[in-house]
Amino acid sequence: MDKLRAIEIFAEVARGRSFSAAADRLGMARGNVTKHVKWLEASLGAQLLTRTTKSVSLTDAGTFMLEGGQDLLHRFDEVEAAVRGAVSAPKGLIRIGTPPSFGATHLVPLITAFSGLNPSIQFAVHLDDGRLDIAGESLDLSLRIAPSLKDTSLVAQKLGSVPQLLVASTAYLKARGKPKILTDLLQHDCLVNALKSPTNFWRFNGPEGEVSLRVKGSMRANFGEPLRHAALLGQGISMHPYYMLERDISEKRLSVVLPGYQPIGLDIYAVYPSRRNLPGRVRLFLEFLRERFQDTAR
Repeated sequence: MDKLRAIEIFAEVARGRSFSAAADRLGMARGNVTKHVKWLEASLGAQLLTRTTKSVSLTDAGTFMLEGGQDLLHRFDEVEAAVRGAVSAPKGLIRIGTPPSFGATHLVPLITAFSGLNPSIQFAVHLDDGRLDIAGESLDLSLRIAPSLKDTSLVAQKLGSVPQLLVASTAYLKARGKPKILTDLLQHDCLVNALKSPTNFWRFNGPEGEVSLRVKGSMRANFGEPLRHAALLGQGISMHPYYMLERDISEKRLSVVLPGYQPIGLDIYAVYPSRRNLPGRVRLFLEFLRERFQDTAR
């Protein structure tokens, strides 16, 4: 039996905590999925999954295997993509989802650079606020920016991280006063992103370590641009990734609030439905993204 294939099938089961869901995603019979996982466990001499009639969970060995196995599959994918690329130039359309602000400020320049190297590949960019059904919309991949990912049925590759800042306009701070300590935020209009902070808690790293505070204000929205514009108009204090604020801060339209408290950053993920039969053009673009984000981090 193919050990790489068995690891791939185990990873699908482990991510979704379900043999049936893995069988559906892989287009296999459930019995064949079970057979591959049992064979992998026997070949390793370790139980990877604990099964009951209602649930599937990872053992300690399974957790280690999932992490190491995914790294192994990534490395194999890279080797395979390099070999295939040596004999044929990738071409075709990549359908990609992205948050609106990140897409405009970061993704479009990356696509432009990639297209200059690969003129036979085209892109269709779609708005994705984190809730888009990737398979249902026939996307090849989507970029998600969040503290963590909840949908374990998707394959996710972390590309990098982005810091966040707390900001307000000069007019607002002049009218309401500048917060000096974290609890001062309780007396302010805080403009909350309903997707990133569904329970109105903002989390920070401060002098005393990680802290959180439940805030409230006059406006909530499920994506960042309305909140940024509200902050520019003096409606309150808002929290955003730095890439949304760089120009506003440099041109002094917005000021950083409570610089001693750093909002918890967000991670950037590339997510896609399955590793199986991932088109070569998508693999090539994922590798390009990984390299660009690593260069930025350095």
